[in-house]
Amino acid sequence: MTNMPDTHFRPTATIETLRNRAVLIRAIHDFFDSRGFFHVETPVLSRDTVIDRYLDPISVRKSDVTNEGTHDELLWLQTSPEFGMKRLLAAGADSIYQITRAFRAAEAGARHNPEFTMLEWYRVGDSMQAAIDFLAEFAESILKRTQTIKITYRDAFQQFANLDPFTASLHEFQTIVKQNKINLDSISAKRFDRDGWLNLILGCIVEPCLGVGQPTIVYDWPASQAALAVVREEEFPVAERFELYVDGFELANGYHELLDPQELEQRNQLTNRQRIADGKRALPENSRLLDAMRNGLPVCAGVALGVDRLIMIALGANSIEEVIAFPIGIA
Repeated sequence: MTNMPDTHFRPTATIETLRNRAVLIRAIHDFFDSRGFFHVETPVLSRDTVIDRYLDPISVRKSDVTNEGTHDELLWLQTSPEFGMKRLLAAGADSIYQITRAFRAAEAGARHNPEFTMLEWYRVGDSMQAAIDFLAEFAESILKRTQTIKITYRDAFQQFANLDPFTASLHEFQTIVKQNKINLDSISAKRFDRDGWLNLILGCIVEPCLGVGQPTIVYDWPASQAALAVVREEEFPVAERFELYVDGFELANGYHELLDPQELEQRNQLTNRQRIADGKRALPENSRLLDAMRNGLPVCAGVALGVDRLIMIALGANSIEEVIAFPIGIA
């Protein structure tokens, strides 16, 4: 009997797609290099990690990596290079970008892989509006799309969900979800807080309408979803946060960056309480980013963008497995 060759070694993306991917990544480098940015590299494995209610980092025992430390000491695969890049800004860097690997646990599907490629950039001196304009320029240049639409979070909800996200009641949230026949059987809706309902409506009703035909940037998010963005006091306080959508895909998340280390400490504590209430582990609150901010983080704005999703849109792919060589299933 002749043994048939094992073909399980083959990538899920075609070689032609991988060549096209390389062309697009070269275009990203050219875009930033031509605008005075320089490419940096920061650790993928670190003692620090971003504290986010919904993002779960992957941990590694420090003793397995360095032969030092106790069994309980952990290092973290980075969900984003944010902390390392901001440390560089505090040390004197001005316009920097990075294309790197990032890792997020329990994320797999048509648009997700636990290991993925992220583009992140920061520019000192940028306001939120300057950062939005630059993100629009990037999207139009790389994707060859027409003029970008810019809309507030509130207007997006009112336009596509017929709902005011800042004044709507819990009953109104439940009503719009029922009207749109969103299946809650597998969702712990009884545990939803206000942000939980907003995220559900955003993901199921609003997002599919965003960026259709033209890139769309949604800005001025609820202050409760500020993450590491500055909060601006208005009738309803808003975070100077913005996101890019193309063809219903969320591609990028940006902030006019928080500079106050005491505020970051308070947000870290709150987020950890939320994580524990959600049944997740708390993440380390002390970090070298806090040290950098105490030393002085300059006024800046930053953006994180999913490169694999960008390539999916550029090449018309339906699944992330079509644009990366070896997804988690065959890595």
